[in-house]
Amino acid sequence: MISHADSDWMRRSLRLAYRGLGAVEPNPMVGAVLVRDGRLIGEGWHERFGGPHAEILALRSVQENPAGSTLYVTLEPCCHFGKTPPCTDALIRAGIRTVYIGVRDPFPKVDGGGINQLRAAGIDVWEDVAVEEASSLLAPYLKRVKTGCPWVIAKSATTLDGKIATSTGQSRWITGDRARSHVHEWRGRVDAIAVGIGTALADDPMLTARPSGPRVANRVVFDRTGKLPLTSTMVLTAREVPVVVVTSAESQEDWRNQLTGLGVDVWVLGRNNITEFLNEAGRRGWTRVLIEGGGSLLGAFLDEDAVDELHLYQAPILVGGAQSRSSFGGEGRSLLTNAWRGKMVEELSLGHDRFVRMVRT
Repeated sequence: MISHADSDWMRRSLRLAYRGLGAVEPNPMVGAVLVRDGRLIGEGWHERFGGPHAEILALRSVQENPAGSTLYVTLEPCCHFGKTPPCTDALIRAGIRTVYIGVRDPFPKVDGGGINQLRAAGIDVWEDVAVEEASSLLAPYLKRVKTGCPWVIAKSATTLDGKIATSTGQSRWITGDRARSHVHEWRGRVDAIAVGIGTALADDPMLTARPSGPRVANRVVFDRTGKLPLTSTMVLTAREVPVVVVTSAESQEDWRNQLTGLGVDVWVLGRNNITEFLNEAGRRGWTRVLIEGGGSLLGAFLDEDAVDELHLYQAPILVGGAQSRSSFGGEGRSLLTNAWRGKMVEELSLGHDRFVRMVRT
């Protein structure tokens, strides 16, 4: 039986797990809490890729014998040797009596095997505790394992009337300092930050997190015909911070070779380059990709139904104008019944601006 108290302990584990965001990928964020007689006796979270798992750190934090205690863990404990030994073995040796799990791990080397091993050792195991919250936290990892593709975050900074630039193309700065600092925090948590060639030419961006975060993201430019200058900021810093140029056979081979010689990773993809890009990103173990614009690239991802999460920064200003650019270009949806729909999972006030984070429903 799963009680309200059990769900509350799992939510504590989820809050712990979130601390690993950006530091543990491509591993999942996992938190673990040990409880005896309604009393917290130990806790931990997966802190860095290659480091001890949450269950192990929770066991190490205990100041008394953990035998007979209850474990709340956001994801099914691993039962295989990877960079660390199986967590199930450690739990069995410690004499844990009951394990509550948020979601089952679909990774092929686990996928119910951890649960079966614990039950075979006489441990009571309960699944799907605070499952909606656990599934939401782990959604990027779960998507990559199940589909082979990363989680796609579409980011846009707009006016109240949904414009990302005026009719003359002016876009700096729609939002204020606090909103831009928040963007940089997210840049330091993802595996890649992508822009279209229009944005790359107009802004010549660095596309790095400032200050740096737990991850160094690959900087990605979608440039089908080969317009990115060899003297652009990203190209000139490609040996310091990774750069990927997604292009096609329409670009000049000599240009591609020169980029490669300057340290740029060039991906020559076909016409359906969004799908091909996501497949290749997944093969490389990327968990989160942040699409920063412009409107053409954001629209292309929306047209491919490839947007999982929306980060919207909205300034309290109006621009107007039929020719002013909007967040999402592309073909769009002809029917409201086919519109991208999401639910709000976070809302913040950032100075005068507003931040809304939504995930697709």
